[in-house]
Amino acid sequence: MPTPKDLSRDIGGFIRDLRQNARISLRQLAEQAGVSNPYLSQIERGLRKPSAEVLQQLASALRVSTPVMYLRAGLLDALDAKEGHTIAAIAGDPDLTIAQKQSLTQIYETFRRENARESANDTEPVPEAPSATPETPNKPVKKAARTVASKPEETQ
Repeated sequence: MPTPKDLSRDIGGFIRDLRQNARISLRQLAEQAGVSNPYLSQIERGLRKPSAEVLQQLASALRVSTPVMYLRAGLLDALDAKEGHTIAAIAGDPDLTIAQKQSLTQIYETFRRENARESANDTEPVPEAPSATPETPNKPVKKAARTVASKPEETQ
């Protein structure tokens, strides 16, 4: 099991990798995230552990999802880790641009939310139809006839 010191180094290295992949300087990231340059340097070197708020600001500045940062910092529990592995893989892929990472993460999170909603709907009891009402037979649905223009036959 990783120690808090290991997690600090892990999140620091992760932030450094994201920053370098985004081709922005330490000073630029610190300014965009609203933290001091020395503080960000200490985070990247694993000397300081950032708060959840600072992780959120860094995620926003680096254009990655906040859960990725929380997962890498050890702030998410095991139930959230399954989703985090996919997001972390997207965020850590050096072959993807920042825009591509954002798009993939948003798509993935949208699918997860839809699946969660669907599974919640599947567990709700479906009310049964009252047995006193007679069932009505289904009426056949008439389809519109398509007219096909035929070529006049050629005469020889």
